[in-house]
Amino acid sequence: MQSTEYKQTGFDLECNTFTARQQEDFIIIKFNDHFLLRTTDFSARDLILSYLARISDSDQIKAVIIIGSPEKKGCEEYFDFYDQVLSSSLGSGGIHRMFNVINQLILALVAMEKMVIHCNSGRIISSFFNISLACDYRIISADTVFQNPCLSLGLLPKGGGAFFLPRMIGLSKTYEILLSEEDIPAQKALELGIVNRVVSLDQLLPTAIETAHAFVRRPMNLVSGIKRLLNYSLKDLKDYLEFENQTLLQVILSSEEWKNRAA
Repeated sequence: MQSTEYKQTGFDLECNTFTARQQEDFIIIKFNDHFLLRTTDFSARDLILSYLARISDSDQIKAVIIIGSPEKKGCEEYFDFYDQVLSSSLGSGGIHRMFNVINQLILALVAMEKMVIHCNSGRIISSFFNISLACDYRIISADTVFQNPCLSLGLLPKGGGAFFLPRMIGLSKTYEILLSEEDIPAQKALELGIVNRVVSLDQLLPTAIETAHAFVRRPMNLVSGIKRLLNYSLKDLKDYLEFENQTLLQVILSSEEWKNRAA
């Protein structure tokens, strides 16, 4: 198992997977590049989950801003991840690790009784899009494009998309998104209701900070209470994510294409 080195002072933390800093009474977390590959490292998983648990338990922190990696390869990142992991000593076990890390990250975000604001830009693949759905508020830049590489790979989407989306936009629109290889540009994402705001790239972080300020001005017991009520319908999420893992692994292990990739 690899060891993830990190530097930490108070709530400020820096490692190769993410950086975090406290600003007033909220936290800004920025994921670094190659996040999917880093999910195969147990120490990286433990570090981010323990950090999220720490800020979740703190009365000092009232909101969290999560920023996706600025360096994105779009669908190529998904292809590279599967090819590199399947050709390594980890094999399908590395894929299972990634699935479990994403599951635990999503469950931690949903369980956090603070407002979680997700902001992103560029080409966003389905796994990162699905992570954003576990957050409470989503802001993207005008240059954002959501991409679905799963169909090209003969895979199902990982990260709870099929769980969250019907609750947000209904079944028919969910089918359209999950069964389409067409990119979803920022304005269409806003019209569909899968993001809350679209802003220029230079206004992405300032808008997220402005939104965090608006949320933290409200009584925390009211915010956490409303979030608990809204998330009541998500009580089956853990079971769904485990079922999603099993279904995805069955598809991978039974697919001739993926047997050839692993060979």
